[in-house]
Amino acid sequence: MAKITSFIMTIIMFLFPFANIPEVQVDFDSMNTDYTYVFIHGLGGWGEDQIWYDAFPYWGTFGGDMLKYLRGRGFKCVAPSVTLNGSAWDRACEAYAQLAGTRVDYGKEHSKRCNHSRYGIDYTGRAMLDKWDSENKINLMGHSFGGATMLELVELLMNGSEAERRVTAKDDLSPLFEGGKGDYVYSVTGLAAPYNGTTAVPCRDVINANKNAPFNQRLTVAAVGGIAGPVPDGRADYDCAGYDLDVDNAIALTETWHYSDDIYYFSVPCCMTDTDENGVTTCDESDFEFIYAGASTVMCSYTGTTPGGVVCDESWQPNDGLVNTKSARAPFNAKSADYEGGPAAKGIFNVYPAYRGDHMSLMGGLLNNNNIRLFYINLMVNINSL
Repeated sequence: MAKITSFIMTIIMFLFPFANIPEVQVDFDSMNTDYTYVFIHGLGGWGEDQIWYDAFPYWGTFGGDMLKYLRGRGFKCVAPSVTLNGSAWDRACEAYAQLAGTRVDYGKEHSKRCNHSRYGIDYTGRAMLDKWDSENKINLMGHSFGGATMLELVELLMNGSEAERRVTAKDDLSPLFEGGKGDYVYSVTGLAAPYNGTTAVPCRDVINANKNAPFNQRLTVAAVGGIAGPVPDGRADYDCAGYDLDVDNAIALTETWHYSDDIYYFSVPCCMTDTDENGVTTCDESDFEFIYAGASTVMCSYTGTTPGGVVCDESWQPNDGLVNTKSARAPFNAKSADYEGGPAAKGIFNVYPAYRGDHMSLMGGLLNNNNIRLFYINLMVNINSL
């Protein structure tokens, strides 16, 4: 019955996207900032410039275009499109070009080392931001692998790339690789972001090794493997999202990031599992999107040590069907503190209580329709009020 009700609500929300959503008036005069929000999608996602976004928006899904809803309440929002399965580096370069209105430049050193074209789409003359500087900052929102993408972007804005500066003439160097732009960012918020990787990667091997693995587990393997795997264009196999999502590689990536004392950092982990008094973690598959239920079951029981020596013990088992709740709290090399709203500290990850939902819940869900508009209103009002 619950599934039938959810399906009926999905149809209603699809036909009448803003039905059942309370009207909200936001008082911007009482806030301290009104910076633009930049929403960066996760693996397999798409931005608002894609022709199918109006029919099926990544940010809102069957509940309707969430960005349209937020703009109607006075918030400034943009959502760039970045490579479906590209590395954090490539996606950061693509996001920067769209925001600044330049041609995508992956860097002379990076493109040669990774064996792909240096340049991508030219966004000259169609910047998403009218102004972007230390007076006109942005708030970054990154869902799933969009979290690593936005932190890679912040690192490049802050410090640029010494490797690129070393081999590139000054008049040929992308402004992104110059650095010195950390004050272009006001806040970053990770939404179910696997900062430290995910045990869904080794669990994929567990599922593949099980000849009797149920269909939903194999579906997860096919979907994740297809989306996160190497880009089939002859580039280096480490220049893709799947590589960056491996626990060892993800933690190595975080070691290249620096965290600014002038930026607010937030995280919203998700969790759809329960841990009993004996430390046993289980998931109720009926609550999950079908595609995530099988993976969550395996992640709930997985323990192991990575080749790099990271111990994935029972504390890694709570999950949202794709990302470990522990990994989504904050990069392990960053300072963090639990957070429930109100005054926040800069330079550390302010971690909200885990949102009760699976990995797509903060996008609005798929068949399990989830009204997340008020969640974002409250989150963004809080950031504007800091």
